Amino acid sequence: MKEALLYEKLENNSVRCFLCNHNCQIKEGSSGICRVRKNIKGKLYSLIYGKPCALHIDPIEKKPFYHFFPGSFAFSLATFGCNFKCGFCQNWQISQEYSLKDIESQQEILPSEVVELALKNKCKSISYTYTEPTVFFEYALEIARLSKEKGLYNNFVTNGYMTKEALDMIKPYLDAANVDLKFFKENSYRKNCKANLEPVKESITYMRKLGIWVEVTTLVIPDENDSEEELTQLARFLAGVDKNIIWHVSKFHPDYQYLNYNVTSESTLRKAQDIGYKAGLNYVYVGNVWGWGNDTICHNCKKLLIKREYFSILEYNLKGNRCPYCNTVIPGLF
Repeated sequence: MKEALLYEKLENNSVRCFLCNHNCQIKEGSSGICRVRKNIKGKLYSLIYGKPCALHIDPIEKKPFYHFFPGSFAFSLATFGCNFKCGFCQNWQISQEYSLKDIESQQEILPSEVVELALKNKCKSISYTYTEPTVFFEYALEIARLSKEKGLYNNFVTNGYMTKEALDMIKPYLDAANVDLKFFKENSYRKNCKANLEPVKESITYMRKLGIWVEVTTLVIPDENDSEEELTQLARFLAGVDKNIIWHVSKFHPDYQYLNYNVTSESTLRKAQDIGYKAGLNYVYVGNVWGWGNDTICHNCKKLLIKREYFSILEYNLKGNRCPYCNTVIPGLF
């Protein structure tokens, strides 16, 4: 265990955690909502430091990132735990349904070892993903710091519920974040995630202010967030922050507690993509579909820059960070 960052001691051996926007007040012997930060004798500890439950080498497009070193590989890791309770989570086995014994059984892998594995496997970046990286913040921060010294990049795949204090702390090492903006209604966030919308919006805005490259993913769930009104509000918000934010609208597949829902229709996904462009966004991609929705088209001259099939790049025409046809700068890191 490692003593946690971003908490304060209170009376009667209680503590208040301000790593994420739940701001849990935790009594001695108890854990926060994330279940992986525990108050032991008046000190808050991370139970998962150095205890990854998943290590993989992924195409960066899988995260998904489409304007962050496309075609590269990311050394991807996660620990158990999450500060959301999404019933549609596709990684629910490690985000929700785990025990303390599961955590204790994981082999310890130190931050320096993670960095060496990333370098050995010729990865361009380290991706903190699968579960919520905020809850293993101390581990991610140390890995990110060491990896920067070795010339690697770092990215979060996150629900965006971290506090500004957390973002300020990791900003020197965090190059990019893909933020799940799941809904655009407060009651939907409360019902489906046991969280709130506004902190996620604030994180997206603040990340861009800090200079972190931001891509946003919305899993389009039938009868939950697929109305034209909600998708329009969401897209207009993103365009208002920065029209160069990349928006991924992804196809939903029934999972976990949402097995009685339908798969998202391709007509709905096309509608969502059109809504994004009409709202002023320059790049809107469609996830979990084959044959369309994944290519990068220059927002100025409309020529093909990158042709993709799912996670694979079939054609790459960018010259540095510019369109070779009209010399327009393409937003992102290339």
